Amino acid sequence: MRFSCVLFLIAISMALAVSVTIKTVVFPSETNVDYVEMTPVRPLNLKAFTLCMRVATELPSEREIILFAYRTPEADELNLWRLKDGSVGLYLSTSADSESVNFHVPHLGALETHLCVTWDSSTGATDLFMNGRKSLTKIYKPGHTMRPKGKVVIGQDFDSYAGYLDAKQSFVGEMSDVNMWDSVLCDTTIKGMSSGMRVPRGNVLDWEGPELKRHGGAKVLNREL
Repeated sequence: MRFSCVLFLIAISMALAVSVTIKTVVFPSETNVDYVEMTPVRPLNLKAFTLCMRVATELPSEREIILFAYRTPEADELNLWRLKDGSVGLYLSTSADSESVNFHVPHLGALETHLCVTWDSSTGATDLFMNGRKSLTKIYKPGHTMRPKGKVVIGQDFDSYAGYLDAKQSFVGEMSDVNMWDSVLCDTTIKGMSSGMRVPRGNVLDWEGPELKRHGGAKVLNREL
């Protein structure tokens, strides 16, 4: 379930060698009120995906940080965390006994990191990319399908669909270029994105598409990429 690398590489080669202005979100402090909602382009009943973002934070490595949250009324369908040991963990359809798939990679810091995670239900193949470099492949939840009709949030983790928030799980730092596709993008495309090349916009979540819904003190700014 991979997009054609040829089509993406053609799109990349046609990109002009000029800077591109994109939105960026700054979460200035640890609170239980600062977060941003994203409006999906299509429902998230997915059997595969690629999720990418740019992130920078100075929060200490021993503190958990939510990087991305998608929750339905039933469960946390997709969470991406920086865990207490510094690893990056992906959770799908979480419950009390759910396990994550974790990748032990260099710690996130004040210098911006480009992160992507890919998952394919047909095999369970799951990969993490950090600044264009691919991790080893792990097998996670083969045969699973994500459920639609949920909320997509960055900056916070909804512990219930009604919206209970915990300041100690909040993201503090800067985040941008959050995009999602309904297939596994090829390695070359992800490497190109990490260096700033523009590719066809996310067909599930499009960072430059629907307006971001800002809550609390989260600041939406413009920057050149």
